[in-house]
Amino acid sequence: MNSFLKQYVKGITGLDMEVSGAEAAHIGNLTVPPGALGKLESLAVQLAGITGEIKPSFEKREVIVMAADHGVCEEGISAFPQEVTTQMIFNFLSGGAAVNVLARQAGAEVVCVDIGVNNDISHPNLVSRKVRFGTANMAKGPAMTREEANRSIETGIRVVEEAVQRGVRIFVTGEMGIGNTTASAAVMCALTNTEPSEAAGRGTGLDDERLKHKIAVIEKSLNLNAPDAADPIDVLSKVGGLEIGGLTGVILGAAANRCPVVIDGFISSAAALLARAISPEAAAYMVASHASHEQGHRLLLQALDLRPGLDLDMRIGEGTGGVLGLTLIDAACRIVSEMATFESAGISGSEAPEQL
Repeated sequence: MNSFLKQYVKGITGLDMEVSGAEAAHIGNLTVPPGALGKLESLAVQLAGITGEIKPSFEKREVIVMAADHGVCEEGISAFPQEVTTQMIFNFLSGGAAVNVLARQAGAEVVCVDIGVNNDISHPNLVSRKVRFGTANMAKGPAMTREEANRSIETGIRVVEEAVQRGVRIFVTGEMGIGNTTASAAVMCALTNTEPSEAAGRGTGLDDERLKHKIAVIEKSLNLNAPDAADPIDVLSKVGGLEIGGLTGVILGAAANRCPVVIDGFISSAAALLARAISPEAAAYMVASHASHEQGHRLLLQALDLRPGLDLDMRIGEGTGGVLGLTLIDAACRIVSEMATFESAGISGSEAPEQL
């Protein structure tokens, strides 16, 4: 890590356990049997610990879509051509993508960041923070330099810091980059010692033959670059992606500002793995939204010790599952702020029915 990152992560501390305990006690007095609300209860306790508030609310929420291209696309590992990255960015900016639709439903703003698209893009609503024009082909050498990897993380942090100044209190991770499931699988393999055949999935829809080729490209990239599992910056620079680095910074920035960060799918979870490797304390601020259909995502969530709230067989990325996860967060917040206690409802806790 560079000096900025080393200093920054020192500001990431654990949850407020006193407030978490008070929240758990409050939930224990609500008019339901103990544990009846399942994951919503543990989510409410986590949110209280993150914010230091018994009744947190998140009026301003933001989906940060990091966009970048991948040199490994030269190897034919995607069902879509690389120019789709740029085309989808304009779709985000015009409000026509799936994440835009679901974000409108959830009352969230979508912010698209060009952190490494292999194209010159200009749009009044685009946040231009390009580190470089796409990564290099990791099957032929490192994806980027160590300095560029550090810059990509720092870029994500600064995007969050600016959003916090605008009053944003919760973040959703989103991404766009043709080829990024390949890079994410390589990051996962490097950090968890998972076999590429278990980490790599079909991405945008590969057939069996091309999936085998994708696995072989990941194996070649790992053998050629030999990323150091003990050094997350080394892993990111050798087999990662600029948007993966940007999302790593988003997660670290959210944690430093005591904001929950909702993790979307496979690519976002690879960034979460890097963020945890850089700052173990950051894991407490992560909320897993869903288990995607991409092979390897469940293993990745297990490695992160995260329990997803939804399982919808989605494999789209963009932050779509993360935005849907905001619904669960809103539900947890409303339960603790609006639900009656046994005392306020005039119900005896010891004599309450088993089901209410």
